[in-house]
Parts: sequence; structure tokens; C-alpha cells
Amino acid sequence: MASLKNPKYFQDFWKKIAELILNNRLTWLVVILSITGLMGYRASQLELSYELAKILPQSDESFQLYERFKQRYGEDGSVMLIALESDDIYKLDVYRDWHALSRAIKNVDGINNVASNTNLFEIINNEEKKKFDFKPISPKAPTSQAEVDSIRKTIEQYPFYRGFLYSEDGKAHLMAVTFNQEQMNSKNRIGITEEVQALAEEFGQKHDIDMHFSGMPFVRTNFMSKVSSEVAMFMGLAFLVTAVILFLFFRSYRVVFFAILVIAISVLWSVGFIDLFGYKITLLTGLIPSIIVVIGIPNSIFLINRYQEEFLKCNDQILALKIAIEKIGKTTFIANVTTFIGFFVFYFTGSPLLLEFGLVAAISVLATWAVSLILIPIIFSYNPKPKAKHVRHLENKNISKFLEFIDFIVHNRRTKLYWFIGILVGLSVLGMTRIQSIGHVVDDLPEDDPVFTDLKFIESHFKGIVPFEVSIDTGIENGVLQPEMLQKIRLVQREFAKYPEFTKPISVVEAIKFIYQGYRGGEERFYRLPGALELNKLSAYAGMAEGRENMASAFMDSTRRYTRISYQSEDVGTIRMTEMINQLGPSIDSIFNYDRDFEEWLPIDEQVKAELTGNGVVFTKGNDYLLSNLRDSTIMAIILVSFVMATQFLNARTILISTIPSVIPLIITAGVMGFFGIPLKPSTTLIFSIAFGIASDGTIYFLTKYKDEIEHGKTISEAVSETIRQTGISMFYTAIILFFGFGIYVISGFKGTVFLGLLVSLTLMIGMISNLVLLPSFLMTLDKRQTAKMNLTNG
Repeated sequence: MASLKNPKYFQDFWKKIAELILNNRLTWLVVILSITGLMGYRASQLELSYELAKILPQSDESFQLYERFKQRYGEDGSVMLIALESDDIYKLDVYRDWHALSRAIKNVDGINNVASNTNLFEIINNEEKKKFDFKPISPKAPTSQAEVDSIRKTIEQYPFYRGFLYSEDGKAHLMAVTFNQEQMNSKNRIGITEEVQALAEEFGQKHDIDMHFSGMPFVRTNFMSKVSSEVAMFMGLAFLVTAVILFLFFRSYRVVFFAILVIAISVLWSVGFIDLFGYKITLLTGLIPSIIVVIGIPNSIFLINRYQEEFLKCNDQILALKIAIEKIGKTTFIANVTTFIGFFVFYFTGSPLLLEFGLVAAISVLATWAVSLILIPIIFSYNPKPKAKHVRHLENKNISKFLEFIDFIVHNRRTKLYWFIGILVGLSVLGMTRIQSIGHVVDDLPEDDPVFTDLKFIESHFKGIVPFEVSIDTGIENGVLQPEMLQKIRLVQREFAKYPEFTKPISVVEAIKFIYQGYRGGEERFYRLPGALELNKLSAYAGMAEGRENMASAFMDSTRRYTRISYQSEDVGTIRMTEMINQLGPSIDSIFNYDRDFEEWLPIDEQVKAELTGNGVVFTKGNDYLLSNLRDSTIMAIILVSFVMATQFLNARTILISTIPSVIPLIITAGVMGFFGIPLKPSTTLIFSIAFGIASDGTIYFLTKYKDEIEHGKTISEAVSETIRQTGISMFYTAIILFFGFGIYVISGFKGTVFLGLLVSLTLMIGMISNLVLLPSFLMTLDKRQTAKMNLTNG
């Protein structure tokens, strides 16, 4: 701890760092260029992630249940939906083309199966052989309208198909396209999806029918396609915005070029890190390159500004660069550590999605600082000395007037300032109470996006696309087909029927009802679960599902111990989904495990394990998990940044007054979210710890300079004024770049990214003002109280 109290120790350390950099310039260039070459290669190997975002930690019970479910039955979100609304579907020419479309899509490489009203089957009771024949309703394309009419009549007599492949009112029709599991989680899925969509669009154009596309594979493919295009777009915009702002400030093409070159190397490193850690591009990791552009530029600004300031004093280029490294190296290191903390706290959430983002972003932040600290001085050491026009920005009249105004407020209007901040914080706290925490599967898309509008079309006719499953373990072989178990499954389905958000179920009960209808001659009134005696008759049929083993395995294992009840839900949001989970879970448990005759629960070893799972359940629980952990992450970031402050200033009051200016912008941003109805969800909760880490940079810059002025014998008032004048310029430049740099995200195709850009920009701009106005005001108030205390003591 002694070293922390010894400023000379740090001065000597950073002098050695400066000498190490400037005395070994060529060696450093070779090292950095070699690493950049390696990172460039790793970046070229990077792939997009097409898997469902891994939000829950692997130790979570819901995650483990879902993984076991997928191992037993396969991916529950592997079906792409093609829908249309038309009264002409059963006209001969339309139906024939719909029939051909079904066959064409089935032949696309990567597609396992296609279900539509062109390839359904009916069950025929073969009493002679004591088995059921599965007869195709439309074995080939019909050649007459009479054939089509007959097909339609046959399909509509089976309730099993109603509500799945055609709507209850018969106006909308569906084609369900099942993806191959391996292809679905690879980059090939984009080409497969596009080919299927193109075939369907061709059919729609020919018959002047609007085609609608949805389903989890389609939604996820479109998400990742947008992510892919936005990664490149945001990197380009980030470079453009920062280059323009840098030129407006420095008025030097050379300075802009070299600053952008340094940050481009840093961006390449950040992309390389993603692949180096074995990760892929996701919605979050795709933001890292553009974030590095925005938050990496301030390192160069502070170094270049200080270099130019020192050169004006000593007219010695190498000496000016050494002083810049000594003075700015430590300051920017501490500032980047706070930014590092803002990202790295995500590592402790346990969520793979956030862990990957936090780890790569945090390491990239420190790598960017190191690259800037080494390359900027080396590059400028080989460049001509700064001319008068290159340092003119240090005397910008407009910025100087702005800083003079701030200095006036700090010295003369602190009371009014405190009242204003107090009222603003109070209103913001009121706004915070209005924040809602809710997430949707596709709520990151704008409402006019075709993916969103098509989803709503599907929901209006077929309820939804979000998989919702009941996983059942009867505990014994052949337990699924026991009459008592089938009756309990029927009761569960009756419970689900109370919720209009769900589709009809697919289950062993529905399959038996379908078979029984065929057994009784195909009459619709026999589409029901038969009694125990009738079930025994059915079981006497050999090869009851002959040729349809794959269909049975989709909802029952080979031992008939495990089964599932499959639903699709509307994208109702996590609030409603949580309500349904909390209500259905206990109801299902009581149906299977509560003995109503004896009014007691069955013994543990006799209980059936019936648990809710599926994509919708995991998404909901993952959303809730993220929100609770991200709140903890923000608190952790505040504590860790305060600890960093403690190592630098060793003064409890200084730590307190340095933390408040970075916390107040978070409160104001939360208030804005509440008043403007911006929901609290993973993408918007990220804002707080990131913004706090970055906003704390300004605090570090200000207090480090202030401390330096105090150590040179100036009063608090003089030190505050000098710090506002000198550090304020770089803080102003930095704030403008951060504001517009994060502002580029407002053109994103994802609402969450738009909110991220807007709110981080707002938070950082308020943070800059807070650090320039509120922080020095606290220091002045502290000085006034200390002076009054001393006068009282002396008196």
C-alpha cells in the first residue's frame, strides 16, 4: 500500500514505460504488426451463430431440462411456416401448383419434411390383417376439379388437421417445412431459407396471392442476416462519424488518418479475439467492433492533445511525446480499467451470451488502450513537428466560452445547480417506477418489418410460432399408453384449452383420437379418446403405426415411458408467459400426482414428472435471469469502479463525490425510459453498467488533473478552474464522439439496438456535463466546508 501513497513511484514507472516505447520503436512496430496479421487471419475464420441464443447458464435446471428434451425429441423450433389466405387454394390450377411447391421444397437440400394439405393421409381400418393402412389423401397431383373437391372433403372430415394446416374458418392455409437439424444450426440455413422463400414467392406471384413466412428457423435466419449486414454497416459508420468529428476538431488530415489507422488495428484485434476464444458473431458480439471504434478514439484524443500541448511548451518532439505518455498513460489506463469493468461484470452473470460479450469487449478495451499508447507516440515521432494550425483547436473560442460558463456556474451558482439536479433526480425516480420489464421473441424488430407483420398474420390465423412443451416422464415402460395416463394427458390439454394464446396440441392423445376415428370408419364424431375397452381393441392391431415410426418418435420414445404435449404460443411477452407458466405448472402437477379419491399427493417414487419446457419457456426464464443478473452487474460495476477510485485517491469523501456524478446519469436515463415507455429488457439493461464504466472515464480524467494541480500548490478553487479549462476540452471532444458514435445505432433494424444507442448516447452526454459541472461543484463545496471548519477551529 506504500507504493500507492508514493506519487514518485508512479512517475518513475510511467517514465520507464515512455522510454521503453520510444527507445524500441521498430521492435514495437514489428510486434504489433505481427499480432495484427494473426488477428486478421482469425477474423477471416469468424462465423455467425445460428443457434438459439444461450442465455441461461448450463447449470440452470430449466436449461438442463430443455437440453434433455432436445436430445430425446430433437429441436422444437425447427419448422418454417409458409402461410397464405385465399379462397382459391382448392381451385384446380392453384392446388396443383401448391402441390408442386410442396414437392419442390421437399427436394431442397437441408429440408427433412414438408406438411401441407397436399400430402396428408387418412387411416383405413384393415380388419382382415388387423392393422391400419395409412392412405395418402392426395397421392399425386389431381387432374380435375372433382378430384380437388374430393380431397378437400376428405381433409375437412379430420379435425386432427384443422387449426394446424388450415385455419378454423378455412380461409388461411399453412405449409410446415421442417429443417434438417445439422443444417439449421449452420451457415447453410440462409441459403436454404432463401431458396424455400423464393419458390413460395414464385407461387404467390403466379396466382396473385400474398405469401407470409414465419417459424423459428425463418425468424432466427432473418435476425442473423440483419446482424451480419449491420456489423459491417456500423463499423463503416463508426469510422466515418469519428473521422469527421476528429477532422472538425483537429483540422488535420494526418491526425485523423493516423488516429483511424490505430483504431482500425484495434478493431481487427477485437474481431480476432472473438474467434480466438472460440465464439461466433451474435447480436451482442456483433456490436463489439463498432463499440471499440467509438470508445477507443478518446485514448488517441487525450494523447494527441497532451502531446501538442507539451510541444508548445518545450518545442521538443520526443520530450513532448514522453511527457504525454507519462501524464496520459496512467490517466487513460485507469479510465480504460473502469470501462473494462463496465463490460467485464457481464462475465459473472453466468449467461453464455453475456459472458462472451463481456469478456471479449473488456479485453478489447484494454488491448485498444495498449495499441493506442504504443502506436500514437511512435507514429507521431516519425511525423513532422506540429504547426501552429495543428494546435489551434486547443484555443477553440466557442469551447473556451462554454468552459468559462461552466466555471462560472461552479464558482457562483452551486446552490441553484444542486436544486436543479435534485428536482431532476426526483422526477427521474418517479419515472423509474413506471418502467416495465418485458421481452418478446421478435420485439427487437420494428412493427413494419415483414418478419413482424408475417408473425402477426400467423398469430391471427394459427395462434403463434413460439414452442411451448410439456415433457412427461411416466416413470415406467409403456406408461404412456396406460388408459389412466392418457386420461390425465387429456385433462392437461383441457387445462391448456383455457388459454387462448395456445394452438391445439400435438400429443399421443391426439394421435390416438385420429387413429380411433379411422378405426370407426372416418366419421368426425369418433375423433375422441376411446374408453379402456376400445383402447384394448386398438392395441390388438399389429403394426398399428407401421410405416409411421418416425411420426410416433416425435412425441413418444421407443420404451413408451416418455412423451410430450406440444403447443405453439403467441408471442405474448414475458410478463404474460410467466403468468401462464406459474399457473399451468401447479395445475399439471396436481393432475398427474394428486389423488382426488384420497385427497392426498402420491408418494414421491410414484409421481409422474411433468415439466414445462420448450423455446418459449426457456426464453422467458432466460429473460428474467438476465434482468436480475444485469441489475447485480450494474451494482458490481459501481462497487468495483469505486474501488479503483479508492486506489487512486485514498479519500472516502473524494470517492463518494466522484461516484455520484456517474450514477446520476443512470438515474436520469432510467427516468427517461419510464416516461417514454421504453421497456427494461436485456438489450436496454446492458446500458447501465456499460454507460457507468465509460462515464467514469471523465471522472478519472478530471480528478487526475485536479489532483495534479493540487500537488503543485494551487488552491481547490484554482485547481478546479485550471482542470475545467484544460481537461474540459478533451472531455468535450470525447463526449461528442461518444454521443454521435453510439448514436449511429439508431438506424439499426433492431429496436433493442436503437434503444441502446439512444440511451447510451444520452447517458454519456449527461455524464460529461455531470463530470464538468457537478463534480467540480462538489469539490468547491468541500473546500468551502473545510475552510469554514478551519475558521471555526481557529476562532
